[in-house]
Amino acid sequence: MNDCTIGILAGMGPRSTAPFIDLVVNECQLQYGAEYDEEFPKMMIYSLPTPFFIDRPINHDLMKKTLIKGLQELETTGVNFIALPCNTAHIYYNELKASVQVPLLNIVEETLKNMPLASQRVTLFSTSSTFESDIYQKGIQKAGHKFIFKQEWQSEINNLIQCVKKNKNDNQNKLLWENLINEVKQEFIDYIIVACTDLNAVKDLLTTPVHFIDSSKCLASAVVREYMELIK
Repeated sequence: MNDCTIGILAGMGPRSTAPFIDLVVNECQLQYGAEYDEEFPKMMIYSLPTPFFIDRPINHDLMKKTLIKGLQELETTGVNFIALPCNTAHIYYNELKASVQVPLLNIVEETLKNMPLASQRVTLFSTSSTFESDIYQKGIQKAGHKFIFKQEWQSEINNLIQCVKKNKNDNQNKLLWENLINEVKQEFIDYIIVACTDLNAVKDLLTTPVHFIDSSKCLASAVVREYMELIK
C-alpha cells in the first residue's frame, strides 16, 4: 500500500489536539527522517466535542455513543487506521474497536510498552474516570512496579486539567504543576505516567528529575510505526 491516510479522532480536550499532531510530525522526522512536506503522511483529523466534565460523573452511555459516532464518521472518509488521543475514552476500548472496520490503536497498551524493565516506584496523572477504571494500574503492577498514589493528588490533578481547559495562563498552570511535582518527589517517585492529553500543555513547563512516560507521545510513536508498516 503506497497510499495511507491516518485517522485521528481528537478534541478531548480541544487544546490537546494541536500538540498531538505536533508529536506525530516529530515522530515522522525521528522515525524515517521526513523533511519535505510531501514526505509527511496524510492525516484526517476530526476534533470531536464530547460530553466530558472534569467536575461531575460521566454519562457513560452518552459518551460511548458520541465516540462511536465520531469513529464511524471518521472511518467513512477512507482512513486506514485510527488513533484516539484520549485516555478516558479507552475505558470503552473494546466497544469502540468493535464499532469500526479499520484498526484502532490502543493508547494504554502503547504507553505500558514504554515502562522500564526494572521495578520502579510509579504514579499516574489522569482524570478521575481513567484512574478509577484501573486500566493503567493493572498493567503497572503486572509489570512488577510499585504503584504509589495519594488520594489528595487527584483533586489537584483535576483542578489543573480544568485550568488548562478553561484558559492558557501558563504562570498559574505552571504553579499548580510545580506543586504537584514537588509532592510526588517527596514520595520518591521514579516515573509519572502522564495519562491525560490536556496535561501536555504543562508537562514541559519545568525541569524535574522525575521521569515522564507521556501517553500522547507513546501513541504518536505508534501512529507513525503503523503508518510505516502500511506503506511498505
